[in-house]
Amino acid sequence: MLSTKKLLPNHRQFLLNAGLAVVEADFITIYNTPFEITTVGQNLIFTSQNAVKSFLLNREAVEYKDHPVFCVGSKTKEAMERAGYKVAAFAEYAEQLAEEIVTGHSRESFTFFSGSMRRDTLPDALTDAGITWNEIEIYQTVLSPLKINTPLDAVLFYSPSGVESFLKENRIGDALCFCIGTTTASALEGITEKIVLANKPTVENVVVQCVNYYKNYE
Repeated sequence: MLSTKKLLPNHRQFLLNAGLAVVEADFITIYNTPFEITTVGQNLIFTSQNAVKSFLLNREAVEYKDHPVFCVGSKTKEAMERAGYKVAAFAEYAEQLAEEIVTGHSRESFTFFSGSMRRDTLPDALTDAGITWNEIEIYQTVLSPLKINTPLDAVLFYSPSGVESFLKENRIGDALCFCIGTTTASALEGITEKIVLANKPTVENVVVQCVNYYKNYE
């Protein structure tokens, strides 16, 4: 099987202990980009750990610790809290966070710290609801396609951009696709129906689902 991003040693070992052979490669590359924090709303929005990492590299970031943070993903939330920021709300998916903001915080203003390949879900929802918001792009996502010559029984995907990068040089064929969430799975629409979704949108859970699937399959 192939993991479309390099795994942490414990995740890799979990697969190996289950008797699963895994090839790993980073199909996307993240570059932190220099940015200025200018106009900032009452609240801050982060939808990925990559955004948190890039934000914290900015020397001015510490000046915004009194701004409530709205996050997508439990790992994003944990990263902000470790850095000393107060998370006012978080959801596992952008659609859910958008609903939370629109229903409970429509009179407040927001600054979305984003990446170059961010999806339109959250921005569109804020705009449609007439919420005051602005966006600061703080990192770039670059596709890093790689041709895999080994036959694959399964592929582990963690983002729509990872799917896009993989498909530039490879075909899914009969491989089973383990996806971190519904947004990633939607990138495979019309290509394959052999998809297993993680229970939680974390790398950890993708690995767990993979191990459980093959354990039950045996």
